Amino acid sequence: MKRIGLFGGSFDPVHLGHLLVAQAACEEIQLDRLFFILAAQSPFKPASQPAPPAVRLRMLRLALIGKPNYEIDHQEILRGGISFTIDTVRHYKARFPESQLFYLIGADHVPTLPKWREADELARLVQFIVIPRPGEAVAPSLLPFRIHNLAGWPLKVSSSEIRARAEAALPIEHLVPPGVDEAIRETRSYQRKISP
Repeated sequence: MKRIGLFGGSFDPVHLGHLLVAQAACEEIQLDRLFFILAAQSPFKPASQPAPPAVRLRMLRLALIGKPNYEIDHQEILRGGISFTIDTVRHYKARFPESQLFYLIGADHVPTLPKWREADELARLVQFIVIPRPGEAVAPSLLPFRIHNLAGWPLKVSSSEIRARAEAALPIEHLVPPGVDEAIRETRSYQRKISP
């Protein structure tokens, strides 16, 4: 039985913390494949406006060069609107009916799982791989959800911190994969908007 990992997010921008988490999940959960699923709009951040999908997709492609077990999925971008996990999970269950599905989430999202759209079906279809936050306790069990806490490599870096550094013209090259910092500079995705 194949073990398929699903890693959803805005990846705005993708950074080394994302890649370390992906590697830890592949090793600890023994995933056969891991899909990076680019969200159109997070239901948890309805007011936020991420960088354009084409920009985030380019950065993700640059970050995953030479990583054959990782794939990019942009179905949520194509669907548009709010990205609900249950819709994406159903797609993967239909595509890989005999596989086990694992969905990566941050530890801060675990308490909100019962509020996710169609949470009972979600609990039945996937197991959750919880990404620890540095210095915080592991996520508790939360029935009916099946939860696995990752042990490896929590790195205290976030996309919002990287956006702020890019906006302030501070270096980001040691926080993002090779090529992503250059793509951010070229596209000026996070450059401070100056009023006329």
